[in-house]
Amino acid sequence: MAKVYIASDHAGFELKSQLIPYIGSLGHEVEDMGAHELDPEDDYPNFITPCAHAVAEEQGTMGVIIGGSGQGEAMAANRVAGIRAAVFYGGPLDIPTLAREHNDANILSLGARFLDESEARDAVRIFLGTPFSEDPRHIRRIQKY
Repeated sequence: MAKVYIASDHAGFELKSQLIPYIGSLGHEVEDMGAHELDPEDDYPNFITPCAHAVAEEQGTMGVIIGGSGQGEAMAANRVAGIRAAVFYGGPLDIPTLAREHNDANILSLGARFLDESEARDAVRIFLGTPFSEDPRHIRRIQKY
């Protein structure tokens, strides 16, 4: 199982607290990169950027980042070389599957304002359990950015 770094701002704080033990129950080691207390004035890059660096620097690790929509968090994470963060805020669970299979995404960004705990658990389980396809066309595309 992979080591999973997890981070959130205030908007994702409650969902992060719910997901940490769940991810552990799947057999993964989980490292909480913050926020470690609920502060409605915190700024997501303070937690998301260190989380993304940890994933980028440690081969074979994955990340889960959580904010209100997940969009800003993914944008911050994707500024880090080697990170491919995919956003999920509901809808078909094909999204986290394809993000792994086709894009070799290594971070899942969740929109806490649009997901309940059950939906988030399903997305995380699928994301962490789906391998990259290793299809040459997907490798070729990833190597272009």
